[in-house]
Amino acid sequence: MTEDSERIAKRLARAGVASRRGAEAMITEGRVSVNGKTIDSPALNVTAKDRIIVDGAPLDAPEPAKVWRYYKPTGLVTSERDEKGRATVFDELPEDMPRVMSIGRLDLNSEGLLLLTNDGGLKRRLELPSTGWLRRYRVRINGEPTEDMLTPLRKGIQIDGENFQPMEVSLDRQQGANAWVTVGLREGKNREIRRAMSHIGLYVNRLIRVSYGPFRLEGLRPGQVEPVRARVLREQLGEEIAAPLGYVPPRDPAKPKPKFAPKPRRDVPGAFKGKNRRK
Repeated sequence: MTEDSERIAKRLARAGVASRRGAEAMITEGRVSVNGKTIDSPALNVTAKDRIIVDGAPLDAPEPAKVWRYYKPTGLVTSERDEKGRATVFDELPEDMPRVMSIGRLDLNSEGLLLLTNDGGLKRRLELPSTGWLRRYRVRINGEPTEDMLTPLRKGIQIDGENFQPMEVSLDRQQGANAWVTVGLREGKNREIRRAMSHIGLYVNRLIRVSYGPFRLEGLRPGQVEPVRARVLREQLGEEIAAPLGYVPPRDPAKPKPKFAPKPRRDVPGAFKGKNRRK
C-alpha cells in the first residue's frame, strides 16, 4: 500500500457515502466503479488520482479529518445502534452534523467529554494506549475514602483475573456523605473506574470525563457539540492529520526540511482546575 492510498470502503466512508460496512455492501452490490470498471470486492486500494463513481455519480472529494468536542449527558449510550433500543449520542446530535464516530466510550451513566471524528483511522489512533494520552475524570464517590484506601489503585490492581494499570488518583474533598476524587488513566477498559472503586469498597455515584489528552470539557454544556479548529488539530496531531487524502501541505522554503514527522503532544497538565470544578 502506498503512503497516499487507502481501502475503497474507507474512501467512500470518508466522503460521507455510508459507513465503512455500508460501503462494502454497496461494492458487493455492484454500485461502485473505479476508473470505468465496476468492482465487486472491497479488497482494493485507491488514491486521489482514481476516478470513483457511486450509483452513476462521481464521488465527492474526501472530507479532511475533523474532530468535535461533545458533552455527553447521562442516559445515552455511545454505540451507533443499541440492541436494547436505548437512545444513543448519535440520536441527539444536530441534524447538520456529518456522519461521525466516537473516540472511546463513556458508559450509560457517565457524562462529560466525548470526542467525535469523521475519520476511522484517526479514531483508532487516538484510542490506542500507545498514543499515551491521559484521560482525566472527576469522580464522586459515596463514603469517606482515605489515602491508604486509594494506594492500591495507584500501584495497579487485578480484578477477576484482569490487570488494571496504575491510575493517577487524588483525593480532593469530602462533601457530606460523598467525596470527590480526580482520576487519570491511559487505558479504556469497560467501566474501569467504577470497577476499581468498587474493588476497594467505594461506590461511584457520578463520573465526569473532563479531558482526553489535550482536549478539555471546559466551556461545554450537557448536549453541546463544538468543532475543534483545524489549527488546533495540526498543533496536536501533526500537519498530515487534518488534510484529505493526497494533500501535501506547502513547505516554507526558508525552513529546513524536517527529518521526521512531528510527534503528537502528550497530555497537558491541569486539565481541570480547581476553580472550575463541578460542585
